[in-house]
Amino acid sequence: MGLEDLSQIATPLKNLANDNILVDFRGNEDAGVYRLTPEIALVQTADFITPVVNDPYVYGQIAAANALSDVYAMGGIVKCALNLMMWDSCRIPQEYASAILEGGLSKIKEAGGVLVGGHTVSDSEQKYGLSVSGIINPQRIWRNNGAQVGDVLVLTKPIGMGVLTTALKANMLDSKVADKISRIMAALNRKACEIAKDFDIHACTDITGFGLLGHLSEMLNPKINIHLDSQSIPLVEEAIEFAKMGIIPGGSCGNERAIKHLCEFRLKSDSKFRDLEILLFDAQTSGGLVFALPQGQVKMLLERLKEAGIESAQMIGVVESRVDTLTQVRIFVE
Repeated sequence: MGLEDLSQIATPLKNLANDNILVDFRGNEDAGVYRLTPEIALVQTADFITPVVNDPYVYGQIAAANALSDVYAMGGIVKCALNLMMWDSCRIPQEYASAILEGGLSKIKEAGGVLVGGHTVSDSEQKYGLSVSGIINPQRIWRNNGAQVGDVLVLTKPIGMGVLTTALKANMLDSKVADKISRIMAALNRKACEIAKDFDIHACTDITGFGLLGHLSEMLNPKINIHLDSQSIPLVEEAIEFAKMGIIPGGSCGNERAIKHLCEFRLKSDSKFRDLEILLFDAQTSGGLVFALPQGQVKMLLERLKEAGIESAQMIGVVESRVDTLTQVRIFVE
């Protein structure tokens, strides 16, 4: 479901008043947070996806990593998960479904969590994911809209997955590139989350179905604009070739329609995104985290991330003061 549709459906919902609800759906946040004690809050999220790769085990890993990521985007710790499996038992072999579940379990274990159950639904289209529960200190929740003027934005994974997985489904991707994007999508955001806890993170989100610019639009607050350096944004370079061919998933086009009015592009002739702005709206699966933090801490954060093997981490932009409150444009891309 796209940004516009989700907003229209969720906005009218009226939740019960409860002082223990610290984060819910009204803030476009990555997960809900419910206070259990003064020191412990429950983080809850759910996510499932259709297959993005051919190998069922790897698909299970990617779907699980994608679902677990929302807990990390809040700064939480994964504790347990439920499988969410939709499949056609008459058409899809049991061995295929078992491999998906094994892949998912491998990522739950890697996250330090446990599998406690699940639910299956008969469906003509394969889908798999998790309902995830985690914990967090109520005083240390990373909201997505707390960025401050002068903050720097750091992205931990490259973008381009929507275009490349669409090319893979069309049998247009060679095995080397397919393996590369599978590793990127299956990688947990756990390390990045744990490292970032040593820094003053003012805001965080993960880059998934709404694309880079879609999720950055959710980081906006009334006091700020975002200014991106397109040349610094990590991208799987093979996505450029397929984007030029028009291999664009429908979700990416929907993202562009929903938030293009918030964006202004000032791309130079040598920008890798020149005439390919759609890649900045590209719907991701199991994308990286974006942190907003003080400029003086960025160098050390990047060093720590790269030492931990998160080689793609890059500073991608800055948070600026919103001067003109009349214009719709809030995200500037150069």
